[in-house]
Amino acid sequence: MILNVLLVDDEALARSRLRTLLGACTSPRAILGGEAASAAQATELLGRHAFDVALLDINMPGTDGLTLAQSLRSLSQPPALVFVTAHVEHAVTAFELEAIDYLTKPVRLERLQAALQKVERLVVAREGFQADFVKEFLIIQDRGRTERVPLAEVLYLKAELKYVTVRTADHSYIVDESLSELEQRHAARFLRIHRNALVARHAVRALEKHFDPEEGEGWAVRLNGVDEVLTVSRRQLPAVRDTIAGAGY
Repeated sequence: MILNVLLVDDEALARSRLRTLLGACTSPRAILGGEAASAAQATELLGRHAFDVALLDINMPGTDGLTLAQSLRSLSQPPALVFVTAHVEHAVTAFELEAIDYLTKPVRLERLQAALQKVERLVVAREGFQADFVKEFLIIQDRGRTERVPLAEVLYLKAELKYVTVRTADHSYIVDESLSELEQRHAARFLRIHRNALVARHAVRALEKHFDPEEGEGWAVRLNGVDEVLTVSRRQLPAVRDTIAGAGY
């Protein structure tokens, strides 16, 4: 396998050393698909290209590597994260952001190679998951009838009392399952917009001003396939904005 790598570091000498090390990696091999000296440059590259892994410095002028990593989680296909830094004190935070590895400078070839091997395993698993993606479905049991609803058709999941409403363009179903469990199993497909609602990422059409009788002035998302809008909580608003911006809306 050949991994496509994005290198993000504000120091030219650090980038030069990592370029040399990447060229020496053999299992897996790696190509430098993009290079950025700041978080802003990295964000621009990620908006135009897909990368298997991002090698991120932490201490950079402006937006640091940890903040950049947090924003990348909203991408539909985020790269795996490997932090490369001279500072060990950020390791806990880095792994909370689901980093694959944490390398300290000066980086040794064997450590970089080991990190890329972890990325390779993740990419292989992800590709296998995507191959089965269209086969996913929810089991709906209603009045003695069992029906399989493809997840690709589900537009939103909304918690109401002790049940969850499953909404497609044509039907509404009820499942006796928690919203949190559904989110954990299908996080790649659905985005949380409120404590009581998940929406299909592919169905999000717009974010607009909205007045909710319970929550007052705020925001709501409009979805393709249904007329109703769904309230967005203040806490989830940044993630929704990032998702819409990342999708090119």
